[in-house]
Amino acid sequence: MDKQMLAMLVCPHCQGKLKYDRERGELKCYFDGLAYPVEDDIPVMLAEQARRMDADEKLAKTRSGAGEVRDDAT
Repeated sequence: MDKQMLAMLVCPHCQGKLKYDRERGELKCYFDGLAYPVEDDIPVMLAEQARRMDADEKLAKTRSGAGEVRDDAT
């Protein structure tokens, strides 16, 4: 996914920053606990298609040191 596009995208619900999880193909908003799918490199920014993250998944961000899911593809 293009880094410039990632920098412009925000959560449609809270306008917060999103983190790209390349492995799962999702853009995650840790504030709202929503994960938006990315299909064919196109983010689907519809709340009704977002997946609700479970508590362990949201907490994993704080346990991972820097707390950021990295996009190492670029």
